[in-house]
Amino acid sequence: MKRVNLGGHRSLKRRPVGLLFVFMSLVTLAGFSQNKNVPVFTQAVYQGDDQVYKDNPLKADEFYNPILQGCYPDPAITRKGDDYFLVSSSFAMFPGVPIFHSNDLVNWKQVGHVLERTSQLKVHDTGISAGVYAPAIKYNPLNDTFYMITTQFAGDFGNIVVKTKDPFQGWSDPIKLKFNGIDPSMFFDEDGKAYVVHNDAPDQGKELYNGHRVIKIWDYDLENDQVIAGTDKIIVDGGVDLSKKPIWIEAPHIYKKNGKYYLMCAEGGTGGWHSEVIFSSDNPRGPYKPAPSNPILTQRHFPRDRANKVDWAGHADIVEGPDGKYYGVFLAIRPNEDDMVNTGRETFILPVDWSGEFPVFENGLVPMEPKLKMPEGVENKTGQAGFFPNGNFTFTENFDSEKLDYRWIGLRGPREDFMTITKKGLQIKPFPVNIKEVKPTSTLFHRQQHKIFSFETTLDYKPASEKDLAGIVTLQNEHSNYVFGITKKGDEYYLLLERNEKPRRSRQVESKIVASTVIDIKNPVHLKVQANGNDYEFSYSTNGTDFVNLGGTVSGDILSTNVAGGFTGCLLGLYATSANDAIPE
Repeated sequence: MKRVNLGGHRSLKRRPVGLLFVFMSLVTLAGFSQNKNVPVFTQAVYQGDDQVYKDNPLKADEFYNPILQGCYPDPAITRKGDDYFLVSSSFAMFPGVPIFHSNDLVNWKQVGHVLERTSQLKVHDTGISAGVYAPAIKYNPLNDTFYMITTQFAGDFGNIVVKTKDPFQGWSDPIKLKFNGIDPSMFFDEDGKAYVVHNDAPDQGKELYNGHRVIKIWDYDLENDQVIAGTDKIIVDGGVDLSKKPIWIEAPHIYKKNGKYYLMCAEGGTGGWHSEVIFSSDNPRGPYKPAPSNPILTQRHFPRDRANKVDWAGHADIVEGPDGKYYGVFLAIRPNEDDMVNTGRETFILPVDWSGEFPVFENGLVPMEPKLKMPEGVENKTGQAGFFPNGNFTFTENFDSEKLDYRWIGLRGPREDFMTITKKGLQIKPFPVNIKEVKPTSTLFHRQQHKIFSFETTLDYKPASEKDLAGIVTLQNEHSNYVFGITKKGDEYYLLLERNEKPRRSRQVESKIVASTVIDIKNPVHLKVQANGNDYEFSYSTNGTDFVNLGGTVSGDILSTNVAGGFTGCLLGLYATSANDAIPE
C-alpha cells in the first residue's frame, strides 16, 4: 500500500486540494465508499401462496400441519418441564441442526443451531446431502443435561454427541463415539443407566437382501461419554417380520411407560414405503416383540392422485404434551401436482393415542389433513412475536439488523466468512468458488417452503469481468440448480439464466444458458424467482416496478429429490462468485 504523508496541520491548510485528496484516501481505506464489485443486497422478500391454505382457512382452535414447512426433516423432540425442544437434520448446511423451542407444541421459536462452530461442524468438502443426519435430542433429568447425538458424514467424525445444561446458551464440542452405523439416539432409565440405540449393518456374512439392517443397543457410560465396549447387542433384525424382507429399519427411539420399554423405529426407507413401527419389552436390552397393529404411522396405502397429498410419513419421535396427551413429530412430504418434492421433507405433528398397550398416531393411517385441533387452552400465535410461521405468509428481510434471522443459512461454511451487514444492506464477498463446486460457497440461503411462492431481492452490483457474477440461485444440490445473475462480457453487462444438471449415469454436470440479455446496472436491479408447482419463472426489473421475464417458464424438475436425488429440499440463495463460468450468449 502506498504510504500517505499527511504532513503538518499548517501545510494542510495551505494546500486544500491536498487535504481533499487525503480525506478521500482515508475514506476509501476505511471502507466507507462502496466497491461496486462487491454485491450488496438491500432487501429479500419470500412470499408463499399455496392453494391448500386458501381452501382450508383456520378456525380459532386449529393450526396447520406441517409445523415446520420446507427442508426440516428427521425431527426429534424432548421435554424438560414446560419446555419442549425440537431438532432436525441439516446435512451440509451451516450452521447445523436447527433447534426450536415451544411450551405448547403448536407455537415454535427457532432459538439457534446446535452445531454452529467450525469445531463442531466440518462439512466444508462434502456434498450437500452428506454431513449431519438424523439428530436425536434427549434430556436426562438425573444430571440435568441435554444431549444431541447424531451421525456426521464429514470431518472424520462419524457418530458424535454434544451436550449442554441450557439449549439457549450453546452446546459443547463433539465427542466421537466408538461405534458404526447411523441414526443413534439415547435413552436414560430411571435407575440411572443410559443406553444408545442405532441402525447398523447385519453381522458380517449375514446380510440377507438389499436394505437388510438391524437395530443395536449399547450401554452408555455417562461419566466418560462413551459406549461401553462389548455391550453391543442386536435387538431388531431386519424389522417387524424378517420373512417379508423389510428394508431400512432405522431411526430408533426407546420410551418407558408403565414399567415397560417401547422401541419405535422407521421402516421401509424414506420414500413411498416409509412407515413407523413399534416393539415392546420388559428390559431395555430386549428381547423386543413387535406390536400386532404395525405400522402405527404410514401414508403408503392411498391413491397417488389424492388431493393435498401428504406422503413418505415416518422417522418419528414421541413426547408427552402439556395436556397429558402424547404427540409425535415425524417427517413427510407434500409433492406438487407433478409429484415432485421441491419443498423437501418437512416436520409434521399428530396426537398419539396411547390408551392401549401400544401407541398409534391418530389419523396417521388415513390420508392426512392440512390442519389439526389445538391442545386445549392453547392459542395459535404462529407467525407472530417471533414464532415460526406456517400456512401462507410473507417474510421480509431488510438486512438492517446486526442479528441475522436464523432461517438464513450458508452451505459448507459459516455465513460470517462472506457476509457483512452494512448501512446499505447485505454485502457478500464473492468467493472464488462456483455453485457447482463441493466447497463453501458465498451464498446466503432461505428454504423453499411452498409449492407456490415468490422470492425477490434488490441487487446493487457492477461485475469487473466474466469471472464475476451475483444474483439468485435456486439449488437442490451442487449439480442440480438454476443460476440467475448479473455478469460481464466484453464491455457490456448481462443478466443470464443458467440451468445446471447431471443426467443419470453421467459424471459431469451439464450447464446450459437458458437465456441472457444486456442489462442496465446504473441503478439497483430487482431479481425475482416465482413458482407454481413445477413451473418456475425468473424475471427482473430496472425500475423496481415493471418486471421482464427471462427464459420463459422452466421446469423445476431438477429442484426435486425425485430427479436430483439426495435428501434436501430446494434452497433459494443470494449468490456471489468470482469463479463464474456461465458466459452469456
